[in-house]
Amino acid sequence: MNNSQMLETQDMIQSATNTLTIEADAISSLIDRLDQSFNDSVSFIYQSKGRLIITGMGKSGVIGMKLAATFSSTGTPSFFLHPAEALHGDLGMLQPDDVVLALSYSGETDELLRIVPYLQDYSSGLVAVTGNSESTLARAAKLHLDVKVEKEACPNNLAPTASTTATLAMGDALAIAVMELRNFKPEQFAKYHPGGSLGRKLLTKVADIMHSKNLPIVSAETPIKEVVQAMSNGRMGLVIVRQNGTSPTGIITDGDLRRAMENKEDMFFSLNAADIMTSNAKTIKPEVKLSEAEQMMNELKISALIVQKQDDILGIVQIFDIQ
Repeated sequence: MNNSQMLETQDMIQSATNTLTIEADAISSLIDRLDQSFNDSVSFIYQSKGRLIITGMGKSGVIGMKLAATFSSTGTPSFFLHPAEALHGDLGMLQPDDVVLALSYSGETDELLRIVPYLQDYSSGLVAVTGNSESTLARAAKLHLDVKVEKEACPNNLAPTASTTATLAMGDALAIAVMELRNFKPEQFAKYHPGGSLGRKLLTKVADIMHSKNLPIVSAETPIKEVVQAMSNGRMGLVIVRQNGTSPTGIITDGDLRRAMENKEDMFFSLNAADIMTSNAKTIKPEVKLSEAEQMMNELKISALIVQKQDDILGIVQIFDIQ
């Protein structure tokens, strides 16, 4: 990299620093403007028997789509209504108990103002989020939240940057406040995110992911050479040791094998499974949720559990199956 390229890179870092500073200041400035209107807006949304309809045009509309997704995933049914489409039939989505959250930094967005009378008539009320408390939209709303910023991050002070960041942050603050009022729990969040990591752990059972075929099981008297072979064939880095009946007696991991080779090198091949196994192997029932299995393994500082129902060994679940 030559000197000119290094200078350009430094300039871009300064540009990014300026942008992040301006946007951080825009969010911080919202704190001092939180007032009773915020409390009333949270209560209005929380107490509504209908849904939360979010609308906005352009960049505000993009922010609105994100906020609708956030509210919906945290216990408040919500969807985005495009102002232009609303004038061509989508107003039929509105129901009398719905609350409308309208986003417009100027508060004078023409497409939005054209549907305001209908939003007032067809819903239970309108909450406006603008940067101008004296704007047409702010004055028409039941409640108003101020997201005014000192300047945009755009060097021309034109492209919506700090203002959309402030709008997003205020919307998130609303969503989280309503979520807390609902006492929304991780288990509920998981139901709306079954495809995510959290949803998988909270909703999926051990039986759904356990290894159940060709389980590496040996007896306590099995010679160490056969233990090594069983572990290699099982490809799980462990073997289950079973003495009588079907209940597990112990477990041998690849770590147990390595330690035995180091500490008992001279007599290693004369050992059997009982000599190196960890007794009282930890077991878990197949109907237990993955989140509980993960917690159990973390607390015990182990990487595998034997899945057992009554006296039957059904499978093995390992920590990397969950994470």
